Amino acid sequence: MKKVERESFLKSFFLFFFSQALLLMTIFYLNFQKEQQTLDEQIFSAMRICSFNLECKEYKIDFVPKRDHELYKLYKDSDSLSAYFTIPGSMKNYLRIYLEKKKYEEMLQKIEHTLLLEFIFFLLITALFSFFFALYTLKPLRDALRVTEEFIKDILHDFNTPLSTLRLNIAMLAKESHKNKKIQRIQNAVENILNLQSNLRSYLHSHSTQKEEFNLYTLLKERVEAIENNYKYVQYKVDFLECQLYTNRDAFVRIIDNLLSNAGKYNKKDGEVLLYLENSTLYIKDTGKGIKNPKRVFERFYKEQDRGIGIGLHIVKKLCDELEIGIELYSEVGKGTTFRLNLEKLIKR
Repeated sequence: MKKVERESFLKSFFLFFFSQALLLMTIFYLNFQKEQQTLDEQIFSAMRICSFNLECKEYKIDFVPKRDHELYKLYKDSDSLSAYFTIPGSMKNYLRIYLEKKKYEEMLQKIEHTLLLEFIFFLLITALFSFFFALYTLKPLRDALRVTEEFIKDILHDFNTPLSTLRLNIAMLAKESHKNKKIQRIQNAVENILNLQSNLRSYLHSHSTQKEEFNLYTLLKERVEAIENNYKYVQYKVDFLECQLYTNRDAFVRIIDNLLSNAGKYNKKDGEVLLYLENSTLYIKDTGKGIKNPKRVFERFYKEQDRGIGIGLHIVKKLCDELEIGIELYSEVGKGTTFRLNLEKLIKR
């Protein structure tokens, strides 16, 4: 189950479950109040019978002076439940029949226990219904995602033939026309399309379970050498000791390539991109234009420049979440941007 599907499933489940659980709690609370009222009526009826024959083992009997007690009414005191009745031939005393509060609470606990078991049973039934309800509501989303993914896969597949033709013909033109800036720009544009194609492929696939061990320093040197040719006015520096990572290499490469490409693309002339490792955190620091709204850069289709379509950093965030990489950034307009990748869970000890 993908992240968006899991999120949708959990929201549907908990929304339905908690709403039904709240309704169940209300019903069982009202039912408890009704059962308590019924118990009080049964106790009072037993006291009335007891006032006639005085044969009641559970209740105690006492004689009290006549005061402002209301006859034939159940009183709830701090230590007992009692009722007062007349004594034939007596002008000074009332008959008091009472039940100790401890015994009354034991009766209530039995009722509570029975109702609690019923509540738990119905709560489990509700959880089961909520589970199937959430699965049912998830189906339209899954169908929409499947159709979208199949469409993107078809488009990516159809890209292969024209892109291969473009690359082949541009390479032939480049040999015939040495140092032609127009051809170089076409080559860069084709490389950007290929990069976008790779990003889309990464976006469609889950990489969290496909792991391997590799050297971070070696990988970064390889990626810098592959990317710096496209940004010859920017100097890339890799400055830290070697360390081993254990994660999905292809997905990690997509993250690094996107960040390095952006660092070069939006840098200034004779700018610099510095990569270094400090306390299990990889820093990618550039001297570029900076970002006006750093909090929005991971949003899909958000961009501050005319170039690109605004999904590169969104894909970076998605891949970081899959690989359990914490990603943060600090940016200042006109001075540059620093990305921080927390690799604590990836470093091979």
